[in-house]
Amino acid sequence: MKSLGSIRRSFEPWNDPDAKPYIRFDGVTKKFGDFVAVDDLTLHIYHREFFALLGGSGCGKSTLLRMLAGFESTSEGSITLDGENMAGIPPYRRPVNMMFQSYALFPHMSVEKNIAFGLKQDGMARSEIDDRVQSMLKLVKLEQFGKRKPHQLSGGQRQRVALARSIAKRPKVLLLDEPLGALDKKLREETQFELMDLQQDLGLTFVVVTHDQEEAMTMADRIAVMNYGRIIQIATPAEIYEAPNSRFVADFIGDVNIFDGTVVSADPTGTELDIGGGIALRSDNQTNVKAGGKASLVIRPEKIRVSREKPADTANAMSGEMWDIAYLGDMTVYHIKLESGQIVKASSLNAVRIVADPFTYDDRMWVSFDTDGGVILGEE
Repeated sequence: MKSLGSIRRSFEPWNDPDAKPYIRFDGVTKKFGDFVAVDDLTLHIYHREFFALLGGSGCGKSTLLRMLAGFESTSEGSITLDGENMAGIPPYRRPVNMMFQSYALFPHMSVEKNIAFGLKQDGMARSEIDDRVQSMLKLVKLEQFGKRKPHQLSGGQRQRVALARSIAKRPKVLLLDEPLGALDKKLREETQFELMDLQQDLGLTFVVVTHDQEEAMTMADRIAVMNYGRIIQIATPAEIYEAPNSRFVADFIGDVNIFDGTVVSADPTGTELDIGGGIALRSDNQTNVKAGGKASLVIRPEKIRVSREKPADTANAMSGEMWDIAYLGDMTVYHIKLESGQIVKASSLNAVRIVADPFTYDDRMWVSFDTDGGVILGEE
């Protein structure tokens, strides 16, 4: 069986017609005065799913999370969790817990007391609290830091304390609002994998809000890309990246080259697109575009090859001039200016340490890609 990209786990209840959603947003709208933050949104999330709400600032993702947590009420529609309608249920009675970007730790309390705070509020017995706190410290690998105050910890350690406090009450759903935004790049990458492992160990449903595409792609089973209070596409990370359903999603997720043109032909074998200058690009992608209509071919930089000689074995080849080069260590990024003036971005892994004849500025170049490398998108 062929798959779009690699998969993290064989977990896809959304493809099972008999599976019942664990969290349901049905026709949810949220208005602040005349401003519509969430617009007639329907979304279903499944038990034990790691789900990401992804979008730019003001797209409605945090508002959606706050409505699920009970900090905001819906203007229209309903929110159901594990079969129970959440309308009118205050935050402290909902089986969810929220981890904020700021971590919101009590600075005067030790790590142990921070984790125990919610358990004490619930009236749990002292012996049970102590056992639960030690269990949480072990889970997040902070056993030796229980007596320290938050200011005595690193950013990554404070993040783990906040996480331990969030899951200590064993909520049905953990909500994470930009949870890794305060961490540096290397620590953020490490923590992403820790969160994934933790979610699997706990068997909880995680819903994370982020504007970081890489973060969502790394951690989530599925991603909902949002814009102006609506969901534009819901799919697995690989499907979002390799088969975007719109120009917005293609441009928002990762780097992409977009070639606009007129459809020459379209049939079950593929699509041919005239982009001007006597250049026609071919894609195996089947779409609902028709000959004579406007469309775009979108293709990722890593699927484009760069060479000094015109390739003889590809249907898609264009000439240009090397405009910019960025050496990033693990890969090199090339910007090639085509004769039409369009800049094409290509990337190549640096698999060898020494390059015999490296490309340089102003070199005459060819860029090419296979017919299965790009996706055709019609006019929106």
